[in-house]
Amino acid sequence: MLHKTKGIVFRYTRYGETSIIVNIFTELFGLQSYIVNSVRSKSGKNKIAIYQPLTLLDLVVYHKENAGILRIKEATCAYPYHHLQSDPTKACIGMFINEVLNKTVKEQSHAGELCNFIFHSLIQLDTLDQPENFHLIFLIKLSKFLGFGPFAKAELGALMLNKEEERVLDVLLESEYETITKVRNDQRRNLLDAFLRFYSNHIDAMGTIKSVQVLREVLS
Repeated sequence: MLHKTKGIVFRYTRYGETSIIVNIFTELFGLQSYIVNSVRSKSGKNKIAIYQPLTLLDLVVYHKENAGILRIKEATCAYPYHHLQSDPTKACIGMFINEVLNKTVKEQSHAGELCNFIFHSLIQLDTLDQPENFHLIFLIKLSKFLGFGPFAKAELGALMLNKEEERVLDVLLESEYETITKVRNDQRRNLLDAFLRFYSNHIDAMGTIKSVQVLREVLS
């Protein structure tokens, strides 16, 4: 049966000579895998651009419960990014967010709410003038959708935050993406480390977020 749904591309892998398997988090069905044929052929070279990580899509998909790999009938870009891919800071934050999403988002429950949250968060990242704290606020907000948020100050305090960093945390817990909060680079690094330890305490086999080092260098 065909369904219209929004979706966010999480990742894709090559399949065969010209096809891909793309993992998309959809508004209706949560995380799904779709096979897309011929997008790596010469004639389909331009089509693969729409399946790059974090692309926001409007989809018409075939859906069958308990099917392993499904098919897409139509896919169009729902929001073309203006700055996310060209601005070095935003591109790096986007890479970090994509890695976090791939490691943490597994369940299908509350798919609509989570999909809309990610959708609107990425649009705001694209349009923000000062995105330096975006990833911290994103992690705070995402934890609520993953079932272990909001962050508990006492638990984060036990993860080696000093008093000054705890005061910054108080502000971030109440902040929106557009809130301008003065955070030093060392505080931002320590808060991010604490947030990731907090995530690791709640998500089995989360592993290392490889893009963290690049993010630190870009934001330093």
